[in-house]
Amino acid sequence: MSEPVGKKPGESRPATRGRPPSTTPRELELIALNLFAQNGFEETTVDDIAAAANVTSRTFFRYFPSKADVLWQGFDDEIAAMRNALESIDSDVGLFDGITTAVLTVNDYGPNDLPELRTRLHLLSNEPALQAHAALRYDAWARAISHFVGQRTSQPATALYPLVLGRAVLAACQGAFDVWADDAQRAQSNGLVTHLDAALRLLRAGFD
Repeated sequence: MSEPVGKKPGESRPATRGRPPSTTPRELELIALNLFAQNGFEETTVDDIAAAANVTSRTFFRYFPSKADVLWQGFDDEIAAMRNALESIDSDVGLFDGITTAVLTVNDYGPNDLPELRTRLHLLSNEPALQAHAALRYDAWARAISHFVGQRTSQPATALYPLVLGRAVLAACQGAFDVWADDAQRAQSNGLVTHLDAALRLLRAGFD
């Protein structure tokens, strides 16, 4: 290989500073998810995640307050998508039909997203350290449903019926997610929508 132009044989090139390594929140999320799945959530440190991403731990904390928060990258967007889906339901559509349509629309994942979703669900279900973080996010999801129910029934979202229905829908969907994630064969296809639809039908029968 020839020497670079302007460099004499045997002369070392001066070091250049350049820009420090960087990454995106999404890249950190995927790296962390992979490490959590391989090594366990408790056993994986922020330094491990940063090293795998070729950044410093300081860079990690620029994006996330803790290693648990990395699993919720984009969750606010999911809540917004749920609210938008509910708001787009025509007023002549029944209450439960509207909820079901919105839930199925938001959870209609593509085949390439399903392995990541299954891994994430297993972590959230099996890691006690993640339960508190999950509860806060799930509450926001349930309240999006309660807000819709409150509007449709002319009640505050914090009234008994909207609040109970929102939390009941959340519980039904969590059950569907758990059954889907534990069935390896179904988890390779979007049988998730089928499970969610079945769970909401069961719930609807009880409320009707």
